[in-house]
Amino acid sequence: MRRRLFFVVFITVMFGLTGFVPCYAQGTTPIKLKFSNFQPGTFSATPVIGQFCEEIKKRTNGRVEITYYVGGTLTTAAKVYDGILNQVSDLGNSHTAYTRGRFPLSEMLDLPVGYTSGFVCTHVKHDFYKKFKPKEWNDVHVLYFWSPGPQIFATSKKPFKTMDELKGLKFRGMGRPADTIKAVGAVPVALEMGDAYDAAQRGLLDGMFETMETWKGFRLGDVIKYAALTQRATGLVYTFYVAMNKEKWDALPDDIKKIFDEAAEEWVDKHAVTTLGADFEGLDYFRQRGGQMITLPEEEIQKMRKAVEPVIQNYMKDMEAKGFKRPEMEAQLQYIRERIAYWGKQEKDRKLKSPYVQ
Repeated sequence: MRRRLFFVVFITVMFGLTGFVPCYAQGTTPIKLKFSNFQPGTFSATPVIGQFCEEIKKRTNGRVEITYYVGGTLTTAAKVYDGILNQVSDLGNSHTAYTRGRFPLSEMLDLPVGYTSGFVCTHVKHDFYKKFKPKEWNDVHVLYFWSPGPQIFATSKKPFKTMDELKGLKFRGMGRPADTIKAVGAVPVALEMGDAYDAAQRGLLDGMFETMETWKGFRLGDVIKYAALTQRATGLVYTFYVAMNKEKWDALPDDIKKIFDEAAEEWVDKHAVTTLGADFEGLDYFRQRGGQMITLPEEEIQKMRKAVEPVIQNYMKDMEAKGFKRPEMEAQLQYIRERIAYWGKQEKDRKLKSPYVQ
């Protein structure tokens, strides 16, 4: 009996001196996470996100290791969000248009509200999330939002000088941006980005309604020949998110959560600045392959702007039918426009250049 008591006391003292062995052993094992990104290595955001993963490892002194899967090798674009929920991946990057209706309030960010560059788009969308924190994101932990430059119309075979010449042409379009394609008389075709090149090559698309960066990042500059700066009228772009599985997030130590959130805030601006250079590279790629930029007459820009105005009002009606309050939405829309003006000034003050701003 005395020997047994002595043994129990000895073990208790030893655990006290070593700081409880089982917890210590667990603390030295790296937290391993999987990150899914559907974009290929040629897209500017891909290495930027890769740097984010490496930065987390660095700042946590190796306590967190993130395996980064690109090009849809873990989950495709449309399945990234469900992959996060179901722990196929622990983190992921995709955009809201792949899951139309799932993030209804955030879809306001995909309306033709007059975005002028990727720098502006990225900051505005992240600011919107931080201010309003839509409940539709409660099932995950959002790290940050970002966006490439605004989408513009580009055709494969014939140049266009009027909005009417877009009528009946087929352009890749998903989510709310598809409504803008319809508004100018064209036809949206729902395709994952990875399928767009082949579809255009086979004649299933007549052109693209995309950001300039995709002209190089997804090699769309190979299959389009004419483009115009229609963002002056349509000014929209897909809303990208970087999010983490909620259970995995909740299980992280508080100091590691802080590291993730601090790095995420820094990476918003990294994306914002990077997308400007990527758009110039896309434009160069397009021109090197014989692509031509067209200048639309001002009356056609105004005509297009008027044509897309109902897209915003139809969105408001849809949302009211779902129980959202119009005054609140109008205030949120006003906030977006105010932030566009604010970040446009910041872009100018920092002497940053964009091929969309002329």
